[in-house]
Amino acid sequence: MECHYATIWESLADSIGDREAVVCGDDRRTWSEYEDRSARLAQAFAEAGLGEGSKLGLYLYNSNEYLEAQFASMKGRGVPINVNYRYLDDELLYLLENSDAEALVFHSSLGDRVARVMERAPQVKLWVQVDDGGEKVPGAVDYEALIASHDPAARVTRSADDIYMLYTGGTTGMPKGVMYDIGGMCQMFLGLSYPIYGLAIPEPGEIAEVARQRWDRGEPIRSLPGCPLMHGTGMWLGALVAHLGGGLITLLTHRSLDADELWQVVEREKSTQVVIVGDAFAKPMLRALDAAKADGKPYDLSSVRFLISSGVMWTSEVKKELLDWHDFTMIDAMGSTEGSMGTQITTRGNIGETAKFAMNPTTKVFTEDGREVQPGSGEAGMVAAGGTVPKGYFKDEAKSATTFKTIDGVRYSFPGDWALIEADGSLTLLGRGSNCINTAGEKVYPEEVEEAVKSHPDVVDCLVVGVEDEKFGQRVTGVASLRPGSQIDAQAVRDFTRTKLAAFKAPKDLFIVDSVQRAPNGKADYTWARKTVEEALQG
Repeated sequence: MECHYATIWESLADSIGDREAVVCGDDRRTWSEYEDRSARLAQAFAEAGLGEGSKLGLYLYNSNEYLEAQFASMKGRGVPINVNYRYLDDELLYLLENSDAEALVFHSSLGDRVARVMERAPQVKLWVQVDDGGEKVPGAVDYEALIASHDPAARVTRSADDIYMLYTGGTTGMPKGVMYDIGGMCQMFLGLSYPIYGLAIPEPGEIAEVARQRWDRGEPIRSLPGCPLMHGTGMWLGALVAHLGGGLITLLTHRSLDADELWQVVEREKSTQVVIVGDAFAKPMLRALDAAKADGKPYDLSSVRFLISSGVMWTSEVKKELLDWHDFTMIDAMGSTEGSMGTQITTRGNIGETAKFAMNPTTKVFTEDGREVQPGSGEAGMVAAGGTVPKGYFKDEAKSATTFKTIDGVRYSFPGDWALIEADGSLTLLGRGSNCINTAGEKVYPEEVEEAVKSHPDVVDCLVVGVEDEKFGQRVTGVASLRPGSQIDAQAVRDFTRTKLAAFKAPKDLFIVDSVQRAPNGKADYTWARKTVEEALQG
């Protein structure tokens, strides 16, 4: 059997068909139902002219339909494309055109945007709307009607060389489609996940039997992605990895983080793992735990074995607070859409430093002139992720050549992160090079400053940017939000930060805001932060 998501999931439907695969609120699907509905969609896509390599846009909130449509695309050897549900008309049109999308599945509440771009996207052959209360879009087919009107597609033989693609916005430039060989990516996830679950890495043809045994023992994976499926952390760590173990994916119904709903679902569904995005998710989750306890109705966390995060800093202080509630195993994955670089595993008996990771065996750090950074040298360099490396960016050879390079015969991905290698061989993340602030001849990484500011007990969140300055070249400037009822001012926070960092790193200006804006996946919105501080400085 090829290592291909669709082929493995079909084998799971044959083996554990009566077990649940996807749940969102009251909408529950067994593996048999999940596979059957996806097969019917696959037939509808084929009849609309989609075939091997055809791109299917998913302009959807977290839902069972998201996972079904993705499965359906893969069944026909197509390529599902994640579309950010925050995108407006021109952004949506850009992604449809850049990805060569031939069909789009969308929630009807987003239909006004879709309706305005339909005539401008003639390459899209099929528009499918999932009813979530929005007005119906003329020219679009109803999702449930499409399933009901088609027989299941016949199963096909697939190749490990089929393409998997995920669009990443990054911190600069337009979104880029990162392409992987689906077989290599699938094998990578098997190699990363099964040892953590305490299992030997299976061959693809053995997965269904291993999953059946786990369900029979009452030990299935029950994964709760707290973050959007449209981003890598939610889809890869929250859904794909768990599905490769025959696990159940439980999705939240709210379309922004509701920490109380998250813990309520954990309690109801007996979730064994929760996938989040660093402090941006963990801090609201802690506040919900505190409030529930104070109300005399503490949440039952006993089922949760793993808390998993990637994409945003997850500080040791916040991890310690979570461990006071339950003996989780916390997996903090350092990586990006372009590659995996390292991991920090935290338990009550092993709490590491913030931003310090064990390097993957295939990870290296290189200076800008191509020298390999030596452990303990104190020299900063660019992190290079080896192992399973993407094929490149879709339709962008120039950016592919910049990010994916071969050194001494080994291919690496350079996502843009800078780090130090400590004497013990661990990796200390400094930050994304594209965000680096050059001030008075010194390099300052915003993430380091943000974490220092956030270590103040009254600070909830912070973002730091560099603004143009005649004296310093760039001026370290930030925005911060405070806990409700806090009486401190910006100067007090700046004074505190100077006790944590060298003076040149501390913000020269800091502005208090009601809320620090982030993307739905918790990642920093530096465009908003820059605009906010520039307006404040001008004012």
